Amino acid sequence: MILSDRWIREQALSTGMIEPFVEAQRRENCISYGLSSYGYDARVADEFKIFTNVDSAVVDPKDFAANSFVDRKTDVCIIPPNSFALARTVEYFRIPRDTLVICLGKSTYARCGIIVNVTPLEPEWEGHVTLEFSNTTPLPAKIYANEGACQFLFLKGDQPCETSYADRAGKYMGQRGVTLPRL
Repeated sequence: MILSDRWIREQALSTGMIEPFVEAQRRENCISYGLSSYGYDARVADEFKIFTNVDSAVVDPKDFAANSFVDRKTDVCIIPPNSFALARTVEYFRIPRDTLVICLGKSTYARCGIIVNVTPLEPEWEGHVTLEFSNTTPLPAKIYANEGACQFLFLKGDQPCETSYADRAGKYMGQRGVTLPRL
């Protein structure tokens, strides 16, 4: 079952499920963010890791070369054509044991050829969410810090899971900042 704005607000305010929490959609002169009818539009922070291939590296998830990225702290990130950048949410999430969270990109970015990719937030996972922005266009693309980046949808299981992300001591538990792949 998908959970409503009422449930999201109650959890955010009573358990700190989303911090900081914005109780209503903010949309003036920005890409919208905050609580929506059946989800929460999270913001992208001003910390970016922009992919670069100056060293002719190979992308290997088992042996990821951190020098494949250039770090930038900026209000506007420019992603090169046919490239990508990693970022993180402004918000820190704490997911309840009986809940799974799915992320979808904002239509404003999708209509510009910018894809946002995030894996599901598992039961009892917590941390800043690492976001991947893929620029599928042949032109440079802009990402605006502290504005909406993606929407999280909260799904309640019919019962709490037997083994949560915390129980498994997942490798991305409690991540802060932009987190590179780990094995």
